[in-house]
Amino acid sequence: MSVVKINVLTVPAEQREVLEKRFASRAGTVENSDGFEWFELLRPVEGTDSYLVYTRWRDEESFTAWMEGSMKAAHQGGERPKPAASGSTLWSFEVVQQTPPAGS
Repeated sequence: MSVVKINVLTVPAEQREVLEKRFASRAGTVENSDGFEWFELLRPVEGTDSYLVYTRWRDEESFTAWMEGSMKAAHQGGERPKPAASGSTLWSFEVVQQTPPAGS
């Protein structure tokens, strides 16, 4: 069964637009990775300054390969802009039950 990785990013209000634009500009970088199944960037509505970056993978090995390959390469080299998030925590889950959308 699939694995889910949720990166919890602490983002000050003044950096929200910067973070969202950065994610929009990187469209396609994770989606083309072997074993990738799903991505969502979740904006907080109230009560928190934490964004959730939700990715779903075929298995742990696919996620690890992306982390050590494409993701690592994308974050190295060249001048990097100031981070939009001030903190990050990674949560990991295994999918034990799922319901497909109606009509699938």
